[in-house]
Amino acid sequence: MKINKLLIANRGEIAVRIIRAAQELGIRTVQVYSSADCDSLPVQLADESIEIGPPQAIKSYLNADSILAAAAKTGADAIHPGYGFLAENPDFADAVEAAGMIFVGPSGDTIRRMGDKASARETAKAAGVATVPGSAGSLDKPDEAVSLAEEIGFPLMIKASAGGGGRGIRIVSSIEEFVHQAPQASAEARSAFGDGGIYLEKVIEQARHIEVQILGDGKRAIHCFERECSLQRRRQKVWEEAPASTISQKTRDELCTAAVKLAVAVGYRGAGTVEFLYEIPTGKFYFIEMNTRIQVEHPVTEQITGIDLLREMILISAGKPLSLEQDDVVVRGHAIEVRLNAEDPANGFIPFPGTLGNITLPGGPGIRFDTMIYPGYCIPPFYDSLLGKLVIWDEDRTSAMRRLRRALDELTIEGVKTTAPLFRALCRNKDVQASAYDTRWLERWLSTNAASQIV
Repeated sequence: MKINKLLIANRGEIAVRIIRAAQELGIRTVQVYSSADCDSLPVQLADESIEIGPPQAIKSYLNADSILAAAAKTGADAIHPGYGFLAENPDFADAVEAAGMIFVGPSGDTIRRMGDKASARETAKAAGVATVPGSAGSLDKPDEAVSLAEEIGFPLMIKASAGGGGRGIRIVSSIEEFVHQAPQASAEARSAFGDGGIYLEKVIEQARHIEVQILGDGKRAIHCFERECSLQRRRQKVWEEAPASTISQKTRDELCTAAVKLAVAVGYRGAGTVEFLYEIPTGKFYFIEMNTRIQVEHPVTEQITGIDLLREMILISAGKPLSLEQDDVVVRGHAIEVRLNAEDPANGFIPFPGTLGNITLPGGPGIRFDTMIYPGYCIPPFYDSLLGKLVIWDEDRTSAMRRLRRALDELTIEGVKTTAPLFRALCRNKDVQASAYDTRWLERWLSTNAASQIV
């Protein structure tokens, strides 16, 4: 198979990243856009662009029929979904292939199997990968759910079976809370994901969030080592690093081996991420989910391994076997990514859309800024607030932290509030400098007097 023209079914910085990877492979690109994104950078960079609907995502970026029609009209022979929107929609993946095009990602069957979190847990167990204590599958009967909740113990999480990215999760501390919250969680899951199924997981009180990047061609899989993603707010990652600096080599080997074992078990094709909770007191780790797409934080893995993950995804989808053996993947140095959002961190992180003024981006060795912004660009209020990702690489974590501080001091984005002050404050924090935090640390810090430090 050969890809001659790739349609990007996404927007923002990931669309820019895909366009660049495709063009470097000699592939022409088509950028779809809503009417709110007509002046966006992806539209300017792509070889062609085509409008697919009004600003509302449900009528544009989530409208599979419009995207498929755009692909047919422009003669695209492949579609890359990026992350979010339709990236983990198995029906969309099936529809792309049924239309005679290549879906740059795993098969619909794989997405279906691993996208349902309860099914993914069972698949992981069958592959010999440890999972967090919880329900064996999706729960539909209230009496059964109550009985199981008491058996697992509290606190526990109620999670949407079809959810992802930290959405559709509720933490309850008693059976009374559970009886009240479970029906609401199911209703919200049905509204958000079209599936009211829920499953239960024991809350690991002190944990780090560590994930492993994998690549597979459907027959063989390798890992590209791990990322540390424990600095989170409302279960959304804000700061990621690679490699994880606080785990032993033995744990690293076990994590990566488990991730590859699972990828092989499902015949994984493309780039994906296997996510784990690492229990700090015991040193045990548990599988929590698999993301069957490229991740927002993929650049830190690229920086420490030198592997272009988007390029590999495209080549694999075109039928090429994996170009790498496991021994080819070697870690060098340390990388940190911070997510720059158009939000006011000193005022409850309220979104801050608007028109951008002067922009000064940091430079020098080991600095990368993945973004779609430019002076005069008007940030639309209809989508997430991500402006770009500042990615730093250096020989070790201490040096990378110093470089990050310097880069943040150079960064200027006028016209809107951004989360840059948050990251400047975190760089000054002793716990962050020592990598002494868990997945709840940031919210605890923000609940104290942290707002006064965000300047």
